[in-house]
Amino acid sequence: MMTMTRPVTAENVTYMVSLQPEQFSAGIFMVDKPAGISSFKVVSVMRRILSIKKVGHAGTLDPFATGLLIVCGGRPATRLISRFMEGEKEYLATLRLGVETTTQDPEGEIVSQKDVGCIGPEQVEACLEKYRGWQLQTPPSYSALKHKGKPLYYYARKGIEIKKEPRKVEIKTLERIDSGKNRLTADYPELSVRVVCSKGTYIRTLAEDIGRSLGCGAHLNQLRRVRSGCFSVSNALGWEQLSGPGALDECLKTMLTVEQVAKLLQ
Repeated sequence: MMTMTRPVTAENVTYMVSLQPEQFSAGIFMVDKPAGISSFKVVSVMRRILSIKKVGHAGTLDPFATGLLIVCGGRPATRLISRFMEGEKEYLATLRLGVETTTQDPEGEIVSQKDVGCIGPEQVEACLEKYRGWQLQTPPSYSALKHKGKPLYYYARKGIEIKKEPRKVEIKTLERIDSGKNRLTADYPELSVRVVCSKGTYIRTLAEDIGRSLGCGAHLNQLRRVRSGCFSVSNALGWEQLSGPGALDECLKTMLTVEQVAKLLQ
C-alpha cells in the first residue's frame, strides 16, 4: 500500500501526515456539510469510511445549514470534542423578514406574517448595534440542548414547551454583508449578515430577535458555518469526496492527528 504524505493546514499552521490507511486509529476531520444532510448522517458516513464506531462531531449543524462540521474519529480524538466546542464560531446567515416560524428556521411552520414595510440601512444598523457584545439569550425550544437526557426538540415535537434559563453569550461581530445601501421591503425581504460569536449562541434566536426589533419578525432562512476556533471550512472535505470509492484516501490526506490538534488548541 502506498504511503500518503500531504500538507495539512489549519489557518496558518501546516503539518505533515504520513500513514497507511490500515494504521488509522484516531484523527480529526473537517467536513463541509451540504444542505439537506443531518450532522448525524455525516457521522454515520464517517463511521463507515473509517470502519470504527467511535465517531462524533463538535457542534451540531441543522439539516438546512451548511458548512464546517468537525468530526472526530477514535476515542483519543472524541475526547477533544469539548475543547473544540469552546472556540468562537463564525457564520454567514440570511434572515427572511416578515415571517416567523415555529422552529425559527425554514423547517418549521409559519406562525406569523407581517408587512416588512420599508426599512432603511440606518434603521438596520441601529438594530444590529443592539445585539453586539455580551447579552442574555434564551435557548430555543427546537434545539439539541438536553433536558432530563433528551434534546429540547424531542419535547417541542410533542407540544411540550421546556423553558431554559437565559444564557450569557457574546456577539463579537454582527455586520451586514449584502448591499448595505439597500432598503428592506416586501420585494427585498432578506438581510444577510456575518456573525462571530461565543459558544452556545443560537443564530436562529438572534434572527428572530432582530426581526422583532425591526417590527416585522423574521426567521433564519440560510446558515453557513465558516469557522470554528482556528479551523476553517476552506480546508474541509466536500461531500463528493466522502461519497466515492476513494473516500478513505481523501479523509487521510486531510486528517489532523490528535497531537497536532492538541497543539492548536493550547
